[in-house]
This record gives sequence, structure tokens and C-alpha cells, in this order.
Amino acid sequence: MNTDRRDGDPAPTEDPAAGAGSGDTADGASEPDPAAGQEPGAAPGQEPASPARDAEPTGAGDTPEAPAPVPGQPLAPLAAGNTRTQDGDPATPSRGGAGHPDAPQAAQTVPGPDAGSTGAQPEDTASGEEPTAPRRGAEHPTAPQAARSAPGSPTNAVAEALAAAVRAVESGERSAASFFTEAPRPARKAAPARPPRQAAPAPTPAAAPRIDAEGLAGVREVLAAGGAPESLAVPVAEALGEQAAEALREDPWQLLAVPGVRPEQADGFARALLGPEAGPGDERRARALTGRVLERAALEGHTVLEAPALRAALARHSVPDPDEALQAAIAEGTVLVFQEAVEPGPGGPAAPAPQGEDEEVPVRLLLGLDRCAMAEESLADGLGRLISTFTAGPEEWEPAAAAAPSASAAELIRAAAAAGLVTHSGGEAARAEPAALVAAARALGLRACAAVHTEDGRRRLAESGDPEAVTVAGLLSGAEGPGRDEDGALALDLLAVLDAPQLDVETAAMLVESLADGTRLVLSGDPAVLWSAGPGRVFADVVAARACPAVVSRTPDEGPIGELVSGIGVGELSQPAAPGKEVVIVPVRDPGEAVHRTVQLVADSIPRAFGVSAEHTQVITPGHGGPAGTRALNAALKERLNPGPGRFGGFDPGDRVAYVPAPGRMLPGTVTGAEQEGLRLDCEGSPVLVPRERVAETVRHGWAVTAHQAAGRRWPAAVVVLPGDAASGLTRSWIYTAFGRAERHLSVVHGVEQALPRAVAEVPAKERTTRLRGLLQAQGRPSE
Repeated sequence: MNTDRRDGDPAPTEDPAAGAGSGDTADGASEPDPAAGQEPGAAPGQEPASPARDAEPTGAGDTPEAPAPVPGQPLAPLAAGNTRTQDGDPATPSRGGAGHPDAPQAAQTVPGPDAGSTGAQPEDTASGEEPTAPRRGAEHPTAPQAARSAPGSPTNAVAEALAAAVRAVESGERSAASFFTEAPRPARKAAPARPPRQAAPAPTPAAAPRIDAEGLAGVREVLAAGGAPESLAVPVAEALGEQAAEALREDPWQLLAVPGVRPEQADGFARALLGPEAGPGDERRARALTGRVLERAALEGHTVLEAPALRAALARHSVPDPDEALQAAIAEGTVLVFQEAVEPGPGGPAAPAPQGEDEEVPVRLLLGLDRCAMAEESLADGLGRLISTFTAGPEEWEPAAAAAPSASAAELIRAAAAAGLVTHSGGEAARAEPAALVAAARALGLRACAAVHTEDGRRRLAESGDPEAVTVAGLLSGAEGPGRDEDGALALDLLAVLDAPQLDVETAAMLVESLADGTRLVLSGDPAVLWSAGPGRVFADVVAARACPAVVSRTPDEGPIGELVSGIGVGELSQPAAPGKEVVIVPVRDPGEAVHRTVQLVADSIPRAFGVSAEHTQVITPGHGGPAGTRALNAALKERLNPGPGRFGGFDPGDRVAYVPAPGRMLPGTVTGAEQEGLRLDCEGSPVLVPRERVAETVRHGWAVTAHQAAGRRWPAAVVVLPGDAASGLTRSWIYTAFGRAERHLSVVHGVEQALPRAVAEVPAKERTTRLRGLLQAQGRPSE
């Protein structure tokens, strides 16, 4: 099925001749999930056996994509008469119908390498700067990290010994304690006094480096020599820096650093530059592929991979000696090694318990990228700091709890009064409970604030009782909220973060690091919705770690839609009583009929029957490609609702769009015009000018979006489209999220027959491999 890659990302390009579409994962490659041990469906360079659709990985979220440039052609300018493809997206080259079935949120990236290509072109992938996790120092509890070195050097010998030790621990020949040199960290008792923070501006998306004309000319020359399109010059220069030409000439596989370039394309580029010297066992190739596998795992939501999964992924890329590749990656410092106890029971991998005192607890070895690993370390330390530095103040909370609007709100107020970290789980109606908490804290004289992920979330929280809510992005940037104190911390005594399942580890680490010692933090959200766009599963891991009080709301969502969604959350799909036709099922036989009925519902039936205009009705479909994906639906909806020639880079004034300014953020908007500098939008009441060179990768039509793009928002009416080819990729969390976007009316264009109840009952969200739960649990264990 067709899924979005990360919430809000513009649709990837697709070959119109590819039947159901091409199953792209987060970076556009039709590759197996590295953590799932899936086998590829074809050898590199061969066409996969079966077509699929543009797939959304586990971490699908609003992230911009870079459409593949057409060799020899410039990107379409913002000029009158610009053509669009028939699905309404900017003209892009076709993709070879390579792919895998979609997996909406669960990242079920069924194998099948991408179609080969003579030239290196980017895949349909997300682009934009990744947020950088705050670092708490150079040290971290990992295995020794070898310095960069040449083959045969002493540090390389260290790396070889390290990799051998990894294999020995996994096989049982050696104990984990003999491999990891640092003793376990003692439980956190009381945090020492922290040095004053240096006041610093909150994080903002990093700007792409400016590359001079001479540098770009050198990159174009190298690309031309390798048979790659010159249109890759700017992405290559941005990825590799000022010495991009020299770096690419010395190591052609560094082309994989460009979002969207597939391994077989980089192989072809390397062969063109190096000739017979470019073999599958080249050390440079193995090193680049190791980093790529871990980057792909991060796009799928994993912060780390188990060592066997990483080796298996490298083997699928025809790396002759995956162990040697792992050695090189460790020596380069791009891979960090961790141990984690394997605990039996739900939420952790099954393992036999030790039989005696002398028998070691089984462990698994985990490998991860520095940025993900350090973000998770920083987040765990920050949460532990908030727990350990909290001291109850003189405030009298009991009268506020007694006056709370509900029993669940009272329970949340009492929990927050007594702890520095609290989790709160509940549905849409439960949003009033953290609002009541923030109001109570303010009444007691505390500096309290509630943060949400979207402007629509702020609207809904205002309706629940807190008109002063801010967005997480605005709070971190300093554009919203109380600002920072003289030490650089947020000037808050209590922060409630709603829609907490949307927090990835990097954003969460920045947020927690911005809180002063002793600040109360409440993480509130619906545990049944899709997880974050970026790596990690912060909210689920904090809840599972049981490191803090957990409040579960008893406030049910009302009405037929609330009843339907609540049942889905516990694995039951039932037909609610809907006397006002709040929920309508529209059966269809094929994708063509699904598109026709969707347009009819949005343009005619819903406005006539419920008084909800097309502007306030959102179409949600499992993915971007295919005959009933976002592109096909947006093309049909534009033709009906706002026909026009697409004179501004494929857009016309009045077009609904999905604008993705940064990874993990999608802003719904409307085109208001264009000028020489770029495209003008109105995004939720704020004017936005999108630079012309960024339009193709950050703006798509938005009448139809994916569930990940829609997460965190609700509309008066929603039309969820479930075409037949989406059946294999449906999960409970995807269905729960999509159905829950409707406030007053939900229409389900239903073409998946029994796959819908089967997914609700049997297919929960796919697990992500993370360390946060274990790190938090380790903080609570007594030191040895």
C-alpha cells in the first residue's frame, strides 16, 4: 500500500507505467527494512518481481523530498506555462516500477531493490537538515571507539579486535562484561549542581552552505565524468562541503550522502570513474553502505540496530565481508556500540532468565549512528535529571485537584504536584486534563505552559481551556512562549507537552535539555496514534520504562466517531450507531471508482448533507503513489475544485497545498500568488514565501494527504480512502490515526474488504529498536 514516508513529506515521484506504483521507503529506495531481516526480491540492477506503491516507513512524517532531476534538463522554473505531470506533481522522470508493498507507519518495507540506472539520480526521498541532538560531552557508555586510521595501523588493529569481540559476545564465547570496559553507571541519586548554561538561541534549521561557482563547476565536472546528471551538483556540494569535487573523485561512493541516491546508482557512478578498480568489496563502498543502512534505519524510526541485522543488511548489498565493513565503520567512528540486557516479557526480546547467581544476564549488542545515540543518551540523562532534581514546593495543590473538572484531571494534578516527570495517556477529550493542570499551576503562581505540535492542536487546546498554548517548534526557537532565563533555560516551572507520541528523540532531547533542574515535565498523548516522524518512540519508551507516575485518562471520546476510534484502539472494529450519518462507509470495487467517489464526497455530498465545505474536508489515503494515492487524488480534486494551468510551477492561486519547511513538519496552506523570488502561501493565517529553488521539494498539493501528514490535526470532515492495493500495508495505528482526524463526519471509501477488520485486530504498530527504555530503567537500578 501507499504510505507517506515521514509526516508531511511531499509525494515522491513515480513511474506512471508502474502499475500500482513503486514502493519507496523513507529515502525512496525499495530496500528491505534493515531491522526486519527481510530478503531482497532481486539482485542489484534487476527489476523487482512485483510492483508496489510509494511506501511510508515507520517514521513517516512531514519531511521534504527531493524529486529526481531529469538528466540534462533544469528544474522546472516558476514561470507561466510550466507543465505538470498528469498526477499533478512537478514534472519529474519516471521511476522504474520497482518497489515493495506499502506499510503505513509500520514500515513493512518488503524487499525489492530499485530499478537500475545508468546514471546516478536521486531517489524520491526526503531532504532537509536533520535536527542535531544536544551533546552532553565527549564521553558515552559505549565500547571503545577507534580513531580514524589507515589500513594496517594500530588503531585499525583495535577495530579488528573490537569487531571480533562483538562476534564472540554474540556467540557466547565471551561475556559482555569482558567486552565493555566501562562499569555500569550508578543509579542517579541526586544531581550535582549544574554549571550555568550559556544563553543561546534556540535551534533553527541549519542553512545549506553556500557553494561558489568554481566549486560547483568542479562538482559538475566529476558528475559528468561518472555519467551522473549535473542537476546533482548542488545537493552533492551541500552534502560534502567545499571540497566536494575532490572528495567525490577520491571516493565515488560518497554520492550516497546525497538524499535519494540508490546504491546501484552509486555503484554505476564509481565504475565510470574508477573502472575495474570499483569492485563490490571496495573498502570505501562498504563504509558508505554501513552509514547508509543506519541512516535508513533512522528513517524507519530505529535509533540503533542489532549487530546481526546490520550485517545482514550489508550482505544484501553484496558486501563480501560484512564483518570487515563493520570494523571499518567502528574505526571511522561512524558507528557506536552498546550493550543492552535482554529481558523476557512484553516490550523486550524474549530471552531465558539466568538460572543462578553466577550466570550472566543475556545481552544484545546494538550499533547506532552518533547523532541518534547521543540524542537518546542526552534525553535519558535529561529525564533522569528532572526526576532527581525535583523537590515539592510550598504550593498547595489539593484545592486545585478538588476543583478539577474531572476525576482524571484531578489525578493528573496530584501526580504533577508530587513528581518531576509524569506521563498522561488519553484521547481527544482528554486534552482538557493537561489544560486544567496548566491553569492550576498558573493559579498557584508557577510559570506554566502547554506545548502542542501544530497550529490546529493549539486551536483545539484553546477550546479545551488553554488559549495561551504554544507549538514545540515555536517554544524551542523562542518565537513563542516565555523565552529563556539568564542561564539559557526555558523560563518555566511546568511544561506540558501534548501529542507527545509525535516527539522524536532529537527534538525531545533539545526540549528536555532546555529545561532547568527541578522543572516539572508532563508528556501527554494518545498512545494508539502513529509514532514520530523521526527516530525513536519517546512517549512509548518513557511509559514502558515505568520511571515516573503514569496517569491514564478515563475520559472517553464522545459521539459515533469517538466510539469507533476508541474501539479500534483496543483492536475492535464495530459499526457505531450514527443517527446523523456521522460515519458513512462507501464501498468501491477498484481504485478508479475510489477516486471518483472521493471527489463526489468532497465536492458535493458532504457540503450538501453536513454543511462542511471542501475547504474544511480533508482526504486521507495510505500513500502518495498508485491509482488512488495522494497524487492521483490531488489531480482529480484540483480539476474539480480549482482547475487551472498550473502557471506557477504547477500551482495556481487557490490551490490547497502541503508545505514542508523542515523534517517532521507539515503546514497546510493555500497558494496566494508567485513572484520572481518564489511561491507565496498562506499557511494557517501566516504568509510564507517559498524560494523558487525549494518549491519542487517542499510544496505539494494538499487536498489529499497521508495519515502521517495529518497526525496532530483534525478537520470538521475527513474522507479516508482505502483502495484495494492498500490492504497488505494497513495497521491498527494507521487506521486509528486516519479515522480519528474527523471531528463531525467521517466517510470511509472502502475497497479493502476483510483486510480492514483484520488489520485492526491483528496488526499493531511495528516495533522500533531503541535504547531509551533500557537507559531509563538502568537509572533506577542500584549500582553494583
